Amino acid sequence: MNPRLDRLQPYPFEKLGALLADATPPRGLAPIRLSIGEPKHPTPPFIAETLAANLDGLATYPATQGTPLLREAIADWLTRRFRLPQDALDPQRHVLPVNGTREALFAFAQAVVDADADALVLLPNPFYQIYEGAALLAGAQPRYLACTADTGHQPDFEAVDTATWERCQLLYLCSPGNPSGAVLEHSTLARLIELAERHDFIIAADECYSELYPDEAAPPVGLLQAAAVMGNTDFRRCVVFHSLSKRSNAPGLRSGFVAGDADVMRRFLAYRTYHGCAMALPQQHASAAAWRDEQHVVDNRRLYREKFDAVLAVLQDVLDVQRPAGGFYLWPQTPLDDTELARRLYAEQHVTVLPGSFLSRATADGDPGRGRVRMALVASLAECVEAAERIADFCRKL
Repeated sequence: MNPRLDRLQPYPFEKLGALLADATPPRGLAPIRLSIGEPKHPTPPFIAETLAANLDGLATYPATQGTPLLREAIADWLTRRFRLPQDALDPQRHVLPVNGTREALFAFAQAVVDADADALVLLPNPFYQIYEGAALLAGAQPRYLACTADTGHQPDFEAVDTATWERCQLLYLCSPGNPSGAVLEHSTLARLIELAERHDFIIAADECYSELYPDEAAPPVGLLQAAAVMGNTDFRRCVVFHSLSKRSNAPGLRSGFVAGDADVMRRFLAYRTYHGCAMALPQQHASAAAWRDEQHVVDNRRLYREKFDAVLAVLQDVLDVQRPAGGFYLWPQTPLDDTELARRLYAEQHVTVLPGSFLSRATADGDPGRGRVRMALVASLAECVEAAERIADFCRKL
Protein backbone atom coordinates (compact mmCIF):
# COMPACT_ATOMS: atom_id res chain seq x y z
CA MET A 1 0.00 0.00 0.00
CA ASN A 2 1.04 3.59 -0.57
CA PRO A 3 2.70 4.60 2.73
CA ARG A 4 1.50 8.17 2.24
CA LEU A 5 -2.01 6.98 3.05
CA ASP A 6 -0.89 6.66 6.67
CA ARG A 7 -0.38 10.41 6.82
CA LEU A 8 -4.04 11.18 6.13
CA GLN A 9 -6.08 12.35 9.09
CA PRO A 10 -9.70 11.29 9.70
CA TYR A 11 -12.18 13.43 7.80
CA PRO A 12 -13.99 16.05 9.94
CA PHE A 13 -17.28 14.17 9.80
CA GLU A 14 -15.58 10.98 11.00
CA LYS A 15 -14.36 12.94 14.02
CA LEU A 16 -17.82 14.39 14.52
CA GLY A 17 -19.40 10.94 14.43
CA ALA A 18 -16.98 9.72 17.09
CA LEU A 19 -17.58 12.82 19.23
CA LEU A 20 -21.34 12.32 19.23
CA ALA A 21 -21.40 8.52 19.25
CA ASP A 22 -22.40 8.08 22.89
CA ALA A 23 -24.55 11.22 23.21
CA THR A 24 -28.33 10.81 23.36
CA PRO A 25 -30.32 13.84 22.13
CA PRO A 26 -33.76 14.70 23.53
CA ARG A 27 -36.48 12.57 21.94
CA GLY A 28 -38.94 15.43 21.81
CA LEU A 29 -36.76 17.61 19.56
CA ALA A 30 -36.44 16.99 15.83
CA PRO A 31 -32.82 16.84 14.62
CA ILE A 32 -31.40 19.89 12.83
CA ARG A 33 -28.05 19.48 11.09
CA LEU A 34 -25.94 22.57 10.55
CA SER A 35 -22.76 20.53 10.29
CA ILE A 36 -22.56 19.62 6.59
CA GLY A 37 -22.39 22.20 3.81
CA GLU A 38 -24.81 20.37 1.53
CA PRO A 39 -27.23 22.79 -0.16
CA LYS A 40 -30.88 21.98 0.51
CA HIS A 41 -32.61 24.58 -1.67
CA PRO A 42 -34.46 22.94 -4.58
CA THR A 43 -32.43 22.22 -7.69
CA PRO A 44 -33.88 24.37 -10.51
CA PRO A 45 -36.30 22.18 -12.51
CA PHE A 46 -34.75 23.08 -15.87
CA ILE A 47 -31.52 21.34 -14.83
CA ALA A 48 -33.30 18.03 -14.23
CA GLU A 49 -35.37 18.50 -17.37
CA THR A 50 -32.27 19.07 -19.50
CA LEU A 51 -30.61 16.06 -17.92
CA ALA A 52 -33.60 13.84 -18.70
CA ALA A 53 -33.90 15.15 -22.25
CA ASN A 54 -30.36 14.02 -23.03
CA LEU A 55 -30.27 10.53 -21.54
CA ASP A 56 -29.47 9.10 -24.95
CA GLY A 57 -25.96 10.41 -24.28
CA LEU A 58 -25.46 7.51 -21.87
CA ALA A 59 -24.81 5.35 -24.92
CA THR A 60 -21.68 7.36 -25.81
CA TYR A 61 -18.26 7.53 -24.18
CA PRO A 62 -17.69 11.18 -23.23
CA ALA A 63 -14.42 12.94 -24.00
CA THR A 64 -12.30 13.97 -21.01
CA GLN A 65 -12.15 17.53 -22.35
CA GLY A 66 -15.93 17.79 -22.51
CA THR A 67 -18.09 19.05 -25.35
CA PRO A 68 -17.57 22.40 -27.07
CA LEU A 69 -21.12 23.29 -25.95
CA LEU A 70 -20.20 23.04 -22.27
CA ARG A 71 -16.76 24.62 -22.55
CA GLU A 72 -18.24 27.58 -24.42
CA ALA A 73 -20.99 28.02 -21.82
CA ILE A 74 -18.37 28.04 -19.07
CA ALA A 75 -16.09 30.49 -20.89
CA ASP A 76 -19.01 32.81 -21.59
CA TRP A 77 -20.06 32.70 -17.92
CA LEU A 78 -16.54 33.39 -16.65
CA THR A 79 -16.19 36.31 -19.04
CA ARG A 80 -19.50 37.86 -17.95
CA ARG A 81 -19.18 37.19 -14.25
CA PHE A 82 -15.58 38.34 -13.82
CA ARG A 83 -15.58 41.01 -16.54
CA LEU A 84 -12.76 39.41 -18.48
CA PRO A 85 -11.69 40.82 -21.85
CA GLN A 86 -13.74 39.39 -24.68
CA ASP A 87 -12.05 36.39 -26.28
CA ALA A 88 -9.34 36.23 -23.59
CA LEU A 89 -10.62 32.79 -22.62
CA ASP A 90 -10.33 30.15 -25.31
CA PRO A 91 -12.84 27.36 -24.51
CA GLN A 92 -10.51 24.88 -26.21
CA ARG A 93 -7.36 25.82 -24.28
CA HIS A 94 -8.38 27.41 -20.98
CA VAL A 95 -11.41 25.39 -19.76
CA LEU A 96 -11.82 21.82 -18.53
CA PRO A 97 -15.09 20.39 -17.11
CA VAL A 98 -14.72 18.21 -14.01
CA ASN A 99 -16.93 16.01 -11.86
CA GLY A 100 -17.19 18.51 -9.03
CA THR A 101 -14.42 20.62 -7.55
CA ARG A 102 -13.61 18.10 -4.83
CA GLU A 103 -12.10 15.55 -7.18
CA ALA A 104 -10.45 18.23 -9.28
CA LEU A 105 -8.83 20.01 -6.31
CA PHE A 106 -7.38 16.67 -5.24
CA ALA A 107 -6.27 15.56 -8.70
CA PHE A 108 -4.68 18.93 -9.47
CA ALA A 109 -1.97 18.50 -6.83
CA GLN A 110 -1.14 15.04 -8.19
CA ALA A 111 -0.52 16.60 -11.60
CA VAL A 112 1.29 19.74 -10.43
CA VAL A 113 3.60 18.68 -7.61
CA ASP A 114 7.15 17.46 -8.23
CA ALA A 115 7.64 15.22 -5.19
CA ASP A 116 11.41 15.04 -5.76
CA ALA A 117 11.89 18.76 -5.18
CA ASP A 118 11.23 19.06 -1.41
CA ALA A 119 7.92 20.64 -2.29
CA LEU A 120 5.67 22.72 -0.09
CA VAL A 121 1.94 23.16 -0.68
CA LEU A 122 0.61 26.24 1.11
CA LEU A 123 -2.99 26.27 2.31
CA PRO A 124 -5.20 28.33 4.60
CA ASN A 125 -5.79 27.10 8.15
CA PRO A 126 -8.68 26.23 8.81
CA PHE A 127 -9.23 24.60 5.44
CA TYR A 128 -11.14 22.20 3.23
CA GLN A 129 -9.40 18.92 4.08
CA ILE A 130 -9.05 17.90 0.44
CA TYR A 131 -6.19 20.43 0.11
CA GLU A 132 -4.17 18.69 2.82
CA GLY A 133 -4.84 15.17 1.59
CA ALA A 134 -3.98 16.17 -1.97
CA ALA A 135 -0.66 17.62 -0.84
CA LEU A 136 0.27 14.60 1.26
CA LEU A 137 -0.58 12.03 -1.40
CA ALA A 138 1.32 14.05 -4.01
CA GLY A 139 4.44 13.75 -1.84
CA ALA A 140 4.52 17.37 -0.71
CA GLN A 141 4.59 18.89 2.76
CA PRO A 142 1.56 21.02 3.68
CA ARG A 143 2.37 24.42 5.17
CA TYR A 144 -0.54 25.85 7.14
CA LEU A 145 -1.21 29.60 6.99
CA ALA A 146 -3.27 30.69 9.99
CA CYS A 147 -6.52 32.53 9.34
CA THR A 148 -7.52 34.40 12.50
CA ALA A 149 -9.79 37.29 13.42
CA ASP A 150 -6.69 39.50 13.61
CA THR A 151 -5.96 38.83 9.91
CA GLY A 152 -9.55 39.06 8.75
CA HIS A 153 -9.78 35.24 8.65
CA GLN A 154 -7.37 35.17 5.72
CA PRO A 155 -3.68 34.19 5.70
CA ASP A 156 -1.11 36.88 6.45
CA PHE A 157 0.78 36.38 3.22
CA GLU A 158 3.24 39.15 4.06
CA ALA A 159 4.43 37.09 7.03
CA VAL A 160 5.49 34.20 4.75
CA ASP A 161 9.27 34.21 4.41
CA THR A 162 11.19 34.02 1.14
CA ALA A 163 12.50 30.51 1.82
CA THR A 164 8.92 29.23 2.11
CA TRP A 165 7.86 30.90 -1.13
CA GLU A 166 10.93 29.39 -2.85
CA ARG A 167 9.89 25.86 -1.83
CA CYS A 168 6.22 26.46 -2.64
CA GLN A 169 4.97 24.64 -5.73
CA LEU A 170 1.25 25.09 -5.18
CA LEU A 171 -0.82 27.61 -3.23
CA TYR A 172 -4.42 26.74 -2.42
CA LEU A 173 -6.77 29.69 -1.93
CA CYS A 174 -10.43 29.65 -0.92
CA SER A 175 -12.44 32.82 -1.46
CA PRO A 176 -15.08 33.20 -0.14
CA GLY A 177 -13.50 31.10 2.52
CA ASN A 178 -14.66 27.86 4.07
CA PRO A 179 -15.47 28.17 6.97
CA SER A 180 -15.23 31.92 7.58
CA GLY A 181 -16.74 33.35 4.38
CA ALA A 182 -13.89 35.87 4.16
CA VAL A 183 -13.20 37.27 0.69
CA LEU A 184 -9.75 38.02 -0.72
CA GLU A 185 -9.36 41.53 -2.10
CA HIS A 186 -8.11 42.35 -5.58
CA SER A 187 -4.86 43.80 -4.19
CA THR A 188 -4.10 40.57 -2.33
CA LEU A 189 -4.73 38.43 -5.40
CA ALA A 190 -2.52 40.70 -7.50
CA ARG A 191 0.26 40.43 -4.92
CA LEU A 192 0.00 36.64 -4.94
CA ILE A 193 0.20 36.52 -8.73
CA GLU A 194 3.40 38.59 -8.54
CA LEU A 195 4.81 36.19 -5.94
CA ALA A 196 3.89 33.20 -8.12
CA GLU A 197 5.83 34.69 -11.03
CA ARG A 198 8.83 35.51 -8.84
CA HIS A 199 9.01 32.17 -7.03
CA ASP A 200 7.68 29.80 -9.70
CA PHE A 201 4.53 28.31 -8.18
CA ILE A 202 0.92 27.81 -9.28
CA ILE A 203 -2.15 29.27 -7.60
CA ALA A 204 -5.21 27.02 -7.28
CA ALA A 205 -8.15 29.24 -6.32
CA ASP A 206 -11.16 27.37 -4.95
CA GLU A 207 -14.01 29.75 -5.82
CA CYS A 208 -16.92 27.36 -5.35
CA TYR A 209 -18.69 29.81 -2.98
CA SER A 210 -18.15 32.82 -5.26
CA GLU A 211 -21.84 33.10 -6.20
CA LEU A 212 -23.11 33.31 -2.61
CA TYR A 213 -22.71 36.89 -1.38
CA PRO A 214 -24.90 39.46 0.38
CA ASP A 215 -24.69 42.49 -1.93
CA GLU A 216 -25.87 42.08 -5.52
CA ALA A 217 -23.79 45.11 -6.49
CA ALA A 218 -20.56 43.76 -5.01
CA PRO A 219 -19.73 40.20 -6.08
CA PRO A 220 -16.40 38.78 -4.87
CA VAL A 221 -13.43 39.32 -7.15
CA GLY A 222 -11.88 36.24 -8.76
CA LEU A 223 -8.30 35.21 -9.47
CA LEU A 224 -8.68 35.35 -13.27
CA GLN A 225 -10.25 38.79 -12.91
CA ALA A 226 -7.27 40.03 -10.92
CA ALA A 227 -4.88 38.55 -13.47
CA ALA A 228 -6.67 40.22 -16.39
CA VAL A 229 -6.59 43.63 -14.68
CA MET A 230 -2.81 43.21 -14.31
CA GLY A 231 -2.55 42.51 -18.05
CA ASN A 232 -1.98 38.79 -17.49
CA THR A 233 -4.58 37.72 -20.03
CA ASP A 234 -2.74 34.42 -20.54
CA PHE A 235 -3.66 33.75 -16.88
CA ARG A 236 -0.13 32.47 -16.27
CA ARG A 237 0.14 30.45 -13.04
CA CYS A 238 -3.55 31.07 -12.28
CA VAL A 239 -6.13 28.28 -12.11
CA VAL A 240 -9.67 28.56 -10.71
CA PHE A 241 -12.14 25.90 -9.59
CA HIS A 242 -15.90 26.42 -9.78
CA SER A 243 -18.91 24.22 -9.08
CA LEU A 244 -22.64 24.00 -9.63
CA SER A 245 -23.15 22.44 -6.19
CA LYS A 246 -23.52 25.70 -4.27
CA ARG A 247 -24.32 28.07 -7.14
CA SER A 248 -27.17 26.00 -8.54
CA ASN A 249 -28.10 23.72 -5.60
CA ALA A 250 -27.02 20.68 -7.61
CA PRO A 251 -24.49 18.84 -5.42
CA GLY A 252 -25.59 15.47 -6.79
CA LEU A 253 -24.89 16.53 -10.38
CA ARG A 254 -21.17 16.45 -9.54
CA SER A 255 -20.37 19.17 -12.02
CA GLY A 256 -17.79 21.91 -12.04
CA PHE A 257 -14.85 23.15 -14.04
CA VAL A 258 -11.21 24.18 -13.88
CA ALA A 259 -10.00 27.14 -15.91
CA GLY A 260 -6.86 29.22 -16.37
CA ASP A 261 -3.27 28.95 -17.60
CA ALA A 262 -3.42 27.11 -20.93
CA ASP A 263 -0.08 25.32 -20.44
CA VAL A 264 -1.14 24.06 -17.03
CA MET A 265 -4.54 23.00 -18.37
CA ARG A 266 -2.90 21.08 -21.22
CA ARG A 267 -0.82 19.06 -18.76
CA PHE A 268 -3.77 18.59 -16.40
CA LEU A 269 -5.85 17.29 -19.31
CA ALA A 270 -3.13 14.73 -20.04
CA TYR A 271 -3.26 13.60 -16.41
CA ARG A 272 -7.05 13.37 -16.43
CA THR A 273 -7.08 11.39 -19.67
CA TYR A 274 -5.31 8.62 -17.78
CA HIS A 275 -7.29 9.29 -14.60
CA GLY A 276 -10.51 8.31 -16.40
CA CYS A 277 -12.92 10.91 -15.06
CA ALA A 278 -14.86 12.30 -18.01
CA MET A 279 -18.26 13.84 -17.33
CA ALA A 280 -21.27 11.95 -18.75
CA LEU A 281 -22.97 13.68 -21.67
CA PRO A 282 -26.36 14.17 -19.95
CA GLN A 283 -24.54 15.94 -17.11
CA GLN A 284 -22.72 18.11 -19.61
CA HIS A 285 -25.96 19.27 -21.24
CA ALA A 286 -27.55 20.01 -17.87
CA SER A 287 -24.41 21.84 -16.75
CA ALA A 288 -24.31 24.02 -19.85
CA ALA A 289 -27.92 25.02 -19.24
CA ALA A 290 -27.10 25.92 -15.62
CA TRP A 291 -24.12 28.10 -16.55
CA ARG A 292 -26.27 29.90 -19.13
CA ASP A 293 -28.94 30.91 -16.59
CA GLU A 294 -28.42 33.53 -13.88
CA GLN A 295 -31.89 34.17 -12.48
CA HIS A 296 -31.94 31.02 -10.37
CA VAL A 297 -28.62 32.12 -8.82
CA VAL A 298 -30.04 35.53 -7.90
CA ASP A 299 -33.02 33.78 -6.30
CA ASN A 300 -30.67 31.48 -4.40
CA ARG A 301 -28.77 34.41 -2.91
CA ARG A 302 -32.04 35.95 -1.75
CA LEU A 303 -32.94 32.81 0.15
CA TYR A 304 -29.59 32.82 1.95
CA ARG A 305 -29.89 36.52 2.78
CA GLU A 306 -33.26 35.84 4.40
CA LYS A 307 -31.74 33.08 6.52
CA PHE A 308 -28.75 35.15 7.61
CA ASP A 309 -31.05 38.04 8.57
CA ALA A 310 -33.31 35.81 10.65
CA VAL A 311 -30.60 33.71 12.30
CA LEU A 312 -28.30 36.61 13.17
CA ALA A 313 -31.22 38.47 14.75
CA VAL A 314 -31.48 35.56 17.21
CA LEU A 315 -27.79 34.77 17.77
CA GLN A 316 -26.04 38.13 17.92
CA ASP A 317 -27.10 38.74 21.52
CA VAL A 318 -25.67 35.42 22.77
CA LEU A 319 -22.65 34.69 20.53
CA ASP A 320 -19.74 36.59 19.02
CA VAL A 321 -20.83 36.09 15.42
CA GLN A 322 -20.73 38.20 12.25
CA ARG A 323 -22.36 38.06 8.84
CA PRO A 324 -19.85 36.60 6.37
CA ALA A 325 -18.78 38.34 3.18
CA GLY A 326 -19.67 35.22 1.21
CA GLY A 327 -20.71 31.58 1.46
CA PHE A 328 -23.41 30.09 3.67
CA TYR A 329 -21.55 29.46 6.92
CA LEU A 330 -21.48 31.20 10.28
CA TRP A 331 -18.16 30.98 12.15
CA PRO A 332 -18.87 32.14 15.71
CA GLN A 333 -16.58 32.09 18.71
CA THR A 334 -17.75 29.67 21.35
CA PRO A 335 -18.20 30.28 25.08
CA LEU A 336 -16.94 26.71 25.69
CA ASP A 337 -14.32 24.53 24.06
CA ASP A 338 -15.60 23.95 20.54
CA THR A 339 -15.82 20.16 20.87
CA GLU A 340 -17.59 20.40 24.23
CA LEU A 341 -20.08 22.90 22.85
CA ALA A 342 -20.79 20.74 19.78
CA ARG A 343 -21.32 17.64 21.91
CA ARG A 344 -23.53 19.35 24.47
CA LEU A 345 -25.54 21.19 21.81
CA TYR A 346 -26.31 17.86 20.19
CA ALA A 347 -27.08 16.14 23.49
CA GLU A 348 -29.23 18.94 24.90
CA GLN A 349 -30.78 20.59 21.83
CA HIS A 350 -30.45 18.00 19.00
CA VAL A 351 -28.60 20.55 16.85
CA THR A 352 -25.44 19.41 15.09
CA VAL A 353 -22.61 21.85 14.38
CA LEU A 354 -19.00 21.18 13.37
CA PRO A 355 -16.18 22.00 15.82
CA GLY A 356 -13.70 24.43 14.31
CA SER A 357 -10.75 22.36 15.50
CA PHE A 358 -11.94 19.56 13.21
CA LEU A 359 -11.26 21.91 10.26
CA SER A 360 -7.83 23.15 11.34
CA ARG A 361 -4.38 22.03 12.45
CA ALA A 362 -2.49 23.10 15.54
CA THR A 363 0.88 24.68 14.74
CA ALA A 364 3.55 26.45 16.76
CA ASP A 365 1.39 29.57 16.48
CA GLY A 366 -1.70 27.86 17.92
CA ASP A 367 -4.88 26.36 16.48
CA PRO A 368 -6.98 28.95 14.60
CA GLY A 369 -10.04 26.69 14.50
CA ARG A 370 -10.24 25.97 18.21
CA GLY A 371 -12.87 27.96 20.05
CA ARG A 372 -15.14 28.28 17.01
CA VAL A 373 -17.81 26.18 15.34
CA ARG A 374 -19.06 26.09 11.76
CA MET A 375 -22.80 26.41 11.19
CA ALA A 376 -24.06 25.76 7.66
CA LEU A 377 -27.32 27.60 6.97
CA VAL A 378 -28.43 25.07 4.39
CA ALA A 379 -31.66 23.85 5.96
CA SER A 380 -35.00 25.60 5.42
CA LEU A 381 -35.57 29.06 6.84
CA ALA A 382 -37.88 27.64 9.52
CA GLU A 383 -35.33 24.99 10.55
CA CYS A 384 -32.47 27.51 10.64
CA VAL A 385 -34.49 29.84 12.87
CA GLU A 386 -35.50 26.94 15.11
CA ALA A 387 -31.85 25.89 15.38
CA ALA A 388 -30.82 29.45 16.23
CA GLU A 389 -33.45 29.64 18.97
CA ARG A 390 -32.25 26.35 20.46
CA ILE A 391 -28.63 27.54 20.33
CA ALA A 392 -29.58 30.83 21.98
CA ASP A 393 -31.47 28.96 24.72
CA PHE A 394 -28.44 26.73 25.27
CA CYS A 395 -26.05 29.70 25.52
CA ARG A 396 -28.27 31.59 27.97
CA LYS A 397 -28.24 28.60 30.32
CA LEU A 398 -24.45 28.38 30.44
